[in-house]
Amino acid sequence: MHSDTIAAIATASGRGGVGIIRLSGKNLLPLAQAISGGKTPQPRTALYTDFLDSQGETLDNGILLYFPAPASFTGEDVIELQGHGGNIVLHMLLKRCLELGARSAQPGEFSKRAFLNNKIDLAQAESIADLIDASSQSAARMAVRSLKGVFSEHVHRLVDELITLRMLVEATLDFPEEDIDFLEAADARGKLADLQAALKTIRHNAHQGAVLREGMSAVLVGAPNVGKSSLLNALAGEEVAIVTDIAGTTRDTVREQITLDGVPIHITDTAGLRETTDLVEQIGISRSETAARQADVALILIDPQEGLNATTQTILDRLPENLKRIEIHNKADLRGETPARSVSGSLCNAAEVIRLSAKTGAGLDLLKQALLQQIGWQGENESLFLARTRHIQALDIAAAELENAALCANNQLELLAEHLRLAQSACNEITGEFTADDLLGVIFSRFCIGK
Repeated sequence: MHSDTIAAIATASGRGGVGIIRLSGKNLLPLAQAISGGKTPQPRTALYTDFLDSQGETLDNGILLYFPAPASFTGEDVIELQGHGGNIVLHMLLKRCLELGARSAQPGEFSKRAFLNNKIDLAQAESIADLIDASSQSAARMAVRSLKGVFSEHVHRLVDELITLRMLVEATLDFPEEDIDFLEAADARGKLADLQAALKTIRHNAHQGAVLREGMSAVLVGAPNVGKSSLLNALAGEEVAIVTDIAGTTRDTVREQITLDGVPIHITDTAGLRETTDLVEQIGISRSETAARQADVALILIDPQEGLNATTQTILDRLPENLKRIEIHNKADLRGETPARSVSGSLCNAAEVIRLSAKTGAGLDLLKQALLQQIGWQGENESLFLARTRHIQALDIAAAELENAALCANNQLELLAEHLRLAQSACNEITGEFTADDLLGVIFSRFCIGK
């Protein structure tokens, strides 16, 4: 429990019908009485009241809610002042709360206190931010599942099984003179294999959840006037980029996000990579090269009638070698070709070739399927949960330690015990049972103020 009281505006900035001030701390009933003119709120019961300043003048009126510890979100006393949603009145109310002894909350400090007071674990705390930042309905649903503890339940179950196995190994180490072979009698090898299988399932679902959370970054590259902007407009379903027959029309990067099967795809249309003396276009080309370096996949538009001409080859030479590539032959309608998807016949050693028409939309579904396949998306299901990079890294470490444990023979019990301990430690980092303070600071600093 913390001794100081924190306060923040919990609603988004700007005008609104309702604005909320949230406070959390110790023994907040006197503060509630001071701001409501001596009224005593009942726990978890809405109190309609005026909110008063230090002179007893009314700042606003609305609803006061009081949640005494430990039955609150943070585990401390919590007060919510629900008034009118104007910037001025909310800041006047916040100033009054600060006069009464509160201090301004830091980003994520309410959620951090909930974590430190064992109301939620770290994975659940992170899912709050994921829910706020969700860029698709699927991501929002998965964030709610993590917030309700689905991800944490899987991790805790895995940790419990690890503890059981560690207990057996430690017992064998502590009582080497006993005739009973604890490990064989308890089928320790079988338990270890079951642990590896369970962890494999969790890792798969976490990787799929990470795809849903992070999405994919795709960059459209190709010679000038090959149809990149037309393809972006077709994928976006609206005119987000200017399209003309004049080479160099796109002089800067144009970014758009689309959603495919719930997965956010961030697409960047780039300026045609070519030699030019136009200073503005040169800056656009430089930004295009930066976008290509940061992308997960490049959509390379090539005119099959021209093939790999000098301009296109120059573009390919500028792309990162490890960048995934999908080759696209646009304007199939002008050539009288049928849209198709093939894993052969690439002119630039791409993973596959898509023949389509951005103008008519024919073949766009084939491209969308190829994009989802590139990131390994297998579709939303109820077993998925949103996962962050640090979760994936922790699960990978745990898997490696279990693999090392499986390689230990019966005469290497000390090593077996150590690998199991390290695997448990990696899993515990996900829920925050053993997490460094500096990592907590980084995680919660990215939250909204008021959360």
